[in-house]
Amino acid sequence: MDKENIIEWFEQGSVSIPKLLMNHYAQLGLNEIEFMTLMHIHAALEGGNSFPTPVELSSKMSISSTACMETLRSLIQRGFLTIEQHHDQSSMITETYSLKPLWEKLIYFMMKETQHKTAETQQQTELDLYSIFEKEFGRPLSPFECETLTMWVDQDHHDIVIIKAALREAVMSGKLNFRYIDRILFEWKKNGIKTIEQARSYGRKFRQHQQPQKKSSAVEKEAANSSVPFFNWLEQ
Repeated sequence: MDKENIIEWFEQGSVSIPKLLMNHYAQLGLNEIEFMTLMHIHAALEGGNSFPTPVELSSKMSISSTACMETLRSLIQRGFLTIEQHHDQSSMITETYSLKPLWEKLIYFMMKETQHKTAETQQQTELDLYSIFEKEFGRPLSPFECETLTMWVDQDHHDIVIIKAALREAVMSGKLNFRYIDRILFEWKKNGIKTIEQARSYGRKFRQHQQPQKKSSAVEKEAANSSVPFFNWLEQ
C-alpha cells in the first residue's frame, strides 16, 4: 500500500446518510435491498453521476443487475424515486435520478410521528386532569362532568393549566362544583387571563377588593332557589 492509494481513498470523500432515514427506513416501507439501492444512488449523485445504471449499482451490491432493475422499478412505482429529464445547451435530453420523493416521505413520516406523540401527550395530560378533579371532588366524575371537561379543552380552548387554576380557586372559595369553575373560566377568558400568573394575580386582587354586600331580595331569592352556591366572580 503506497501513499498515492491512501490519498486516492481520502479524495473519494464520504457520503452523509441522514440518521433519521437510517432509523426509520423500515417504517417507511423499505427493505434493506431497497434502502441500499437508494443510498448507492445518493452516493452516485454526490459523486457527480446523476444517472447510474443498474449494472453500476449492482456491482456495488450483492444483487444482479436484473434484480437491481426490478428494485429501481418498484421504488419508482411506489414513489421513493423519480427520473427527471433535463435539456442541456445542445438541446439534448438527459435523465437524472431524484431522491426528492424519498426526503418528502421521510419528512411527512416525521411530521406524523410528532403529531402522534403530541396527541399522546395531550391525551395523557387530559387523563391527569380527570384524576386531579376526581381527587378534589373525592369521587369519580359523572359522564356530564367528563363531557364538560372535554368541552373546556376542545371547544372553549382553555389551557389545562388554567383549568387547574380555576379548580384551585373553587377549592379555596369552598364552592367546589362545575358551574362555579365554568364561570371562573368564563370570567378569566373575558378578561384575557391566559397564564397561571395572571390567574393567581386576578384571584388575589378579586378577593382583596371583594366586600360583603347586602344582596337584593331578587338575588337572595335566586341564590336560595339554586342548588349551586351563588357565584360571585361576576360581581364587578
